[in-house]
Amino acid sequence: MKRENFTIGGEVIKPGEQKRLQLQMPPLYTDTSMGIPVFVQHGKRPGPTLFVSAAIHGDELNGIEIVSRLIKTRAIKSIRGTLIAIPMVNVYGVLNQSRYLPDRRDLNRCFPGSKKGSLAGRIARLFLDEIVSKCDYGIDLHTGAIHRSNLPQIRANLDDPVTLEMAEAFGVPVLLNADIRDGSLRQAAADEGAKVLLYEAGQALRYDEFSISAGVKGIIKVMRHVGMLNRTKAVGHRIKPFVARQSGWVRANESGFVMHKAQLGDHVVKGDVLAVISNPFGEQLGTIDSPSTGVVIGKQNIPLAQEGEAIYHIAYFKKPDEVAEHVEMFQDNLIVVD
Repeated sequence: MKRENFTIGGEVIKPGEQKRLQLQMPPLYTDTSMGIPVFVQHGKRPGPTLFVSAAIHGDELNGIEIVSRLIKTRAIKSIRGTLIAIPMVNVYGVLNQSRYLPDRRDLNRCFPGSKKGSLAGRIARLFLDEIVSKCDYGIDLHTGAIHRSNLPQIRANLDDPVTLEMAEAFGVPVLLNADIRDGSLRQAAADEGAKVLLYEAGQALRYDEFSISAGVKGIIKVMRHVGMLNRTKAVGHRIKPFVARQSGWVRANESGFVMHKAQLGDHVVKGDVLAVISNPFGEQLGTIDSPSTGVVIGKQNIPLAQEGEAIYHIAYFKKPDEVAEHVEMFQDNLIVVD
């Protein structure tokens, strides 16, 4: 049975064909045309449709490089199904090196959007109609905020068995069971029946090789899991991920200069000193202590803190020492070619 053509943004992609196209958005003030860049690989053989999206927040750049490397891999040329890869959703934000759109809205809080709404609403609706509604699965790529780094992790609705299996297949040691936020891409995708993973790694406005490599390998592993690529024999130690159902930010109790003691991936126990806060003369004002046992999955990088500012993000597990050990194994495995 011959496979049908795939249509997106008015462009027709034939089975076995790949195409780059633009989803047209409102122009700039200067009447410069704007479009969301989209790559489509439409396999000759039937299979699921997967979207991989990056830079829905315009300052989260790691995902752009992940998509760039993904579409260059030889493996995807023989996929079953269809891959839709979007290196940047919030093109305006990338231009301005900003998380937000020009109307100061967070695009990831504006779904499902409206064709007659705000700029953010119109882009959200365009992305939902032309991309998400056509897909069975999705992987949305993110980083930490400005001056904050995240350990590679998957956030998803892990109470859904299909999503949990996808998350485990991705192959990072930490999975965070995250509630779906109103107006998010993940919520809109769920309403459309698509199973979505959110990959968090690295920091805004920076490339991080560790996070990028883990992202590319994770996506390919998910594609193998859902049947888009042939499964291969695992190389190296298989990582059994740990699921955290609770996490929290530890905040500075003083304003001052921060000397970090704990780093991403560290196993910490209740009472451990995570950082020391001092005044400009080097006199210690206080410490930031771990409120419970867990693993550091996010941290602030800038050595300045205002009282009450979030400094460390800790995920809580029953066996955090095993999680920390798995993080080390995960780092070692990244140098092994799949």
